[in-house]
Amino acid sequence: ETIAAAQLAPDDVIGAVPTRNREITAEKAAINAVMAGCLPEYFPVVVAALKAMCHEDYNLHGSTASTMGTAPLIVVNGPIRDRIGLNYGRNLFGPGVRANATIGRAVRLVLMNVCGAIPGVLDMAVMGQAAKYTYCIAEDEHPNTSWTPHHVERGLEPGMSAVTVFPAVSQTQISASGASPEVVLTAVASTLLGLGPFGGEVVIVIPPENVRVITDAGWTKRNAREFLVERTKRSMSEWAAARFALPDPATADRVLSAVDDPDRIVLLGGGGTGGPYTAVIPIWGRWGSDAQGVTVPING
Repeated sequence: ETIAAAQLAPDDVIGAVPTRNREITAEKAAINAVMAGCLPEYFPVVVAALKAMCHEDYNLHGSTASTMGTAPLIVVNGPIRDRIGLNYGRNLFGPGVRANATIGRAVRLVLMNVCGAIPGVLDMAVMGQAAKYTYCIAEDEHPNTSWTPHHVERGLEPGMSAVTVFPAVSQTQISASGASPEVVLTAVASTLLGLGPFGGEVVIVIPPENVRVITDAGWTKRNAREFLVERTKRSMSEWAAARFALPDPATADRVLSAVDDPDRIVLLGGGGTGGPYTAVIPIWGRWGSDAQGVTVPING
C-alpha cells in the first residue's frame, strides 16, 4: 500500500549514491518509511525528498559524511501540505505533527540503513544536531500577499506539489521585530554577518507577523533578498579583522557580501503568531560550490 501510494513498483530505483555504490529502491524506502511511522499518503513526499537528495547538486555523500553535522531540511509546497496535514504554523520545527515528524525520520532511516550514513562510519559529524532525527516543514505560502511560494520561484506551477531539500546546518533563531522591512531585515542581516562571507545558500524562515510587515510595505521576496545582500557587504579587510578566512588574498578594499547572490537567499513564510522569531539556517558548504537545495515535484 505504501509503495503503491507513490505509483511505484518495489524494484523501481528512486536514486543512487555512486560514491558509496548504493541504490535506493522503492521497497527499501517504503520499509524505512513504515518503520518511521509514515502513513501511506506520506510516502510520495519521502520519495520526492530522496530523489532531490540523490541529485548531484545536493552532494549527498559530501554533506552526510561531513564533520559539520548537516541534516536534510525538507520543505514541502503545494496542495499536499493540507491534504496530509503538514505543519507550517506554530511550533514549526518542533514536535506534535505526525506528518512532519515521520517524513523527516523516514529520510534519516534511509540514509542510515540504505546509504550507510552511520555515525562514526560514513557520518563523521563532530557535534551533530537534533535535526538529524527529523527536519521537515511546509512553507506557509501566504496566498493573500505578494510573496511567491518557493516551488513557484523554482519554476513549478502554483497548483503543483513539490519538495525542496537542503543540506542544512543548525538553525539560529533570532528576534527580528520592527515596524518596517528595513528594521526586520537588519536583524537578519546582523546574523548573516556573524556567519561570514560564506557565499552559499541560506534559508530564512519568517513568521506571519514579520511577513505582513514586509509585504504591507510592498516588498517582494526579491526586494528583501537584495536588501540583505546590500546590508551584509564588508571590505576584505573588515572580514579579515573579524577573523574570517577568505576565499582568496584579494586587495583589502575589495567588497564582499555575506551572500553575494540574492538567488542564494531562500525566504520562506512559516511559524506561528505571537512573536517575531525568525530562523536563519545556513546550507552546508562554502563559497556556493559544494552543495545546494534541490526541488522535485511530488508524484502520487
